[in-house]
Order: sequence, then C-alpha cells, then structure tokens
Amino acid sequence: MKKYLVYLSAVMILFPLIMMLAPACNGNTEAGRKEPGADSVSGKAQIMPAAYQTKAYFPYLRNKKVALVANPTSRINEVHLLDTMLAAGIDVDRVLAPEHGFRGEAEAGEHVESGTDSKTGVKIISLYGSNRKPKTADLAGLDIVVFDIQDVGVRFYTYVSTMHYVMERCAEMGIEFMVLDRPNPNGHYIDGPVLQPQYRSFIGMHPVPLVHGMTLGEFALMINGEGWLENKMKVELKVIPVEDYDHNTHYVLPVAPSPNLPNMKSIYLYPSLGLFEGTVMSIGRGTDMPFQVVGHPALDTGMIYFTPRSIPGVSKHPKHEGTKCRGWDLRDTALALRDQQKLHLQWLIHSCQQLKDEGAYFKSFFYKLSGNRLLRDKIEEGWSEEQIRASWQNDLEKFSLIRKKYLLYPDFK
Repeated sequence: MKKYLVYLSAVMILFPLIMMLAPACNGNTEAGRKEPGADSVSGKAQIMPAAYQTKAYFPYLRNKKVALVANPTSRINEVHLLDTMLAAGIDVDRVLAPEHGFRGEAEAGEHVESGTDSKTGVKIISLYGSNRKPKTADLAGLDIVVFDIQDVGVRFYTYVSTMHYVMERCAEMGIEFMVLDRPNPNGHYIDGPVLQPQYRSFIGMHPVPLVHGMTLGEFALMINGEGWLENKMKVELKVIPVEDYDHNTHYVLPVAPSPNLPNMKSIYLYPSLGLFEGTVMSIGRGTDMPFQVVGHPALDTGMIYFTPRSIPGVSKHPKHEGTKCRGWDLRDTALALRDQQKLHLQWLIHSCQQLKDEGAYFKSFFYKLSGNRLLRDKIEEGWSEEQIRASWQNDLEKFSLIRKKYLLYPDFK
C-alpha cells in the first residue's frame, strides 16, 4: 500500500502535464513512436483515438468501480492509460490482460500469468490460456469494464475474441462495457473467406471475412446488434469514437500492437502472411523481419536467406529454428499491397506448388485460420487466385450489408 501511495502521488504531480500533452499529438511515424498517426490520404493533421479524449469518458467513470482491459498499446502519448486514469482519481480496481500480457512481456500463444502490476499495485487478471472468458469472480463488484486495445483488423488477431468474451460475461452480470475506439490500420478494405460456424475458435469466432474493415468499436456494436453473444444476450454498450477518422485513413500506429508486428510493413502484410502460420512455411518469426519474409529450407526460389532463432519475449522455438531458409523478402511490397485493398494469395499458391513433393504443406490448423475448407482445398486442386477470389464474393456482398449498419465512420471507396 505504501508503494502504491508513493506511485499515485508521483502520477498526480505529472497528471497536468499528461493532460496538456495529450491533445497536442500528431504526426506520421513508424510503429513504436509516441504520436497518433496521421492520414496520408486526406492530409488530416490529427486523428484522435478515444483514449486521448478524456473529457468524453472520465466524467462518466467517476464514482464507478472500473476494470480496464488493456495492453502496451493502451496509451496516451508515452503514458499508459492505467496511469492516467489513476492520476485522475478514477477507481481502476483491476486490469484484465489479453494475449502478450499487460506490459507486453509474453509472446504469441504463451500463457500469461495473473498477478499484480509492479508499477501501480493494481491486480492483473490474465485473459489468456485457460481463462479466456473471465470468471464471475473476476468481475465481481464492478460497475463498468473499459476496453482499450489497438487492433489490426484481421479476424484471426485474437483481441476481438477477448473483447467478445468480456462483453459476454458483462452481459451475464449486468455490468456496463465501454470501448475506447482506435483506428484500424487495415480498415480500408474487406476481403477473404467468411468464417463458417464449424471452424469457430478463439482465432475466429464470428461470421466475418478474414479482413473485416471495422474498428473494434464498430465490431462491438455488430457483436451486440447481431446477437452473437451467448443466448443472444446484449450488453449495455458504450463506444467512444475516434475523432477525425474515416475508413480511407492510412493510420500509422504509435505503438507496435504485438511483438511480431513491429512496424507498418508487417501490419499491412499480416492479413496475407498470417495464413502461412497454418503451413510448413516460416514468416520470419525468430528473425528481425517477422511477417515481412516468407521462406522454407527446401524452397528453391527467392532472393533472401534467413535462419530463425529463439528471441526471448518475441519468438520461442520458431518454425525451422536454426535451419537456413530461402524465400522472398516482401518488405518493399508492403505499401503497394496496402493500396491494392485485397489479400495476396500468390505467395501461398506458389510455395504450395514448389513444396508439393516435400510432404504435407498444410496443417489442420489452416482451416481455422481461413475459416473454411475451400481455400486450402482449391489451392491443392490448382485453382488460380482469380478463381478462389471469385468463390467468396457473394459472401462478401452479404457481409457488407450487415457491416454498414454498424459503421461509426465514413466508409472507404
């Protein structure tokens, strides 16, 4: 308690400075810097994530017992949202931490332990591993749960699944749920197969395309509105929107959203390269170029060579660890891929053809990533990218009609 009071005194002193700086940030920098990103299409100078707009939600939180669902992206400039809320006198009773942990200390898929935040003394409850849906005891005594996490707009990125489960428990217990919305860096298009119910899992819980083109605030409205919570429950939902954002925005993330998405190139490539996780191919985990290269020890094409290694906190025992891989360096294609507004399947098709004599190319896990059987089956049957893409267009059109009901921001063209 003494340590906590000393900490709180320090942040109370700094709070006026935090609030003075928060609305003044802008810029267009690589992920990992402190400023909110700018819109490189329309030339907007300032896009303000909801967390920065403290006047819009701090008064609502006062005199409430609050839980915060947060991770390292939950920041106002360089100050974590938890610190800012405590400094303002908001009663944050506990933190709920998803994949990668509250401070980002865990790699993808690694178990995250519950405990206490060493900087504030606030209790941390893990929402990963065996506790993906919070227990009733985890939310007992709360008035509201606040969710503030940066997403990247791809179905198998698991923060949306975490949000779903927290919404569901809140609905069961009559607890309010608030989303502090943030821009979607891949929110300028929709593409890919729509998930079929039999392939529902934590890496894909909803009947949406692989790239859904929504912010998490819009997605929360869809989950609630379409009755996707268990027993079609509805949670008391409040979304604080992003200021000066639309779906044409090319938003540059101020903080890397997870250890293996270190920059904007990896984020733009992630929708296409994430599918390789369900194959024998390496996508650069265990290198300095995760989700920016593709390779395999037996591949006989490509101009880059890399050898995956274990990197503490980032990639433990990656695929083909210690083995030299040959493949393609895709970093120079990332920005062009962003502007094409579609998935790129040629790398997947070509590498499957190249390695067809090396044994099984796909893993059973691939069906959950793609959300259906068609993509894998048709690649193995030799379908072209154009034929595969045509197979999901009707589903995309149906989804688009549903999506429009929940958009908070002007749509992409």
